[in-house]
Amino acid sequence: MKEGANVILVPVDFEAASMKAIELARDLGARLGHQVVLLHVYQLPVYTYPGLEPALMPGFHAEVSAAASRAVQQLSAQTGGLSTALREGDPATEILAAADEQGAAMIVMGTHGRRGISHLFLGSVAEQVIRRSNVPVLTVRVAS
Repeated sequence: MKEGANVILVPVDFEAASMKAIELARDLGARLGHQVVLLHVYQLPVYTYPGLEPALMPGFHAEVSAAASRAVQQLSAQTGGLSTALREGDPATEILAAADEQGAAMIVMGTHGRRGISHLFLGSVAEQVIRRSNVPVLTVRVAS
């Protein structure tokens, strides 16, 4: 852990596992005297086809960003006014960058627990974060 690190970063995707991770992080934060920061990372869909330049509709980026911001602010209000951060890009990369920038002591995140083919094709953000993180990562899975 970094010297003086007092942030628990909680990446959220608004699924049940994220909600469980928030509960756990709030409990840990209260016990350790750490601030809990909710992080949402969103990606803009980009489609490319032969002869078509990858482009977004005008205003689409602003609309997605505003919707993501509203969603994370609403989640903050529902969870007692926790601090929030919003980033755009590859989820694992952005989670790790935010943890570094925030001086996080740890990351608490939900995982979907995918296996087999779905894990192969979808990958696992949690797995990438665990492999690349410089701070402890606690994963939370909702029983299926």
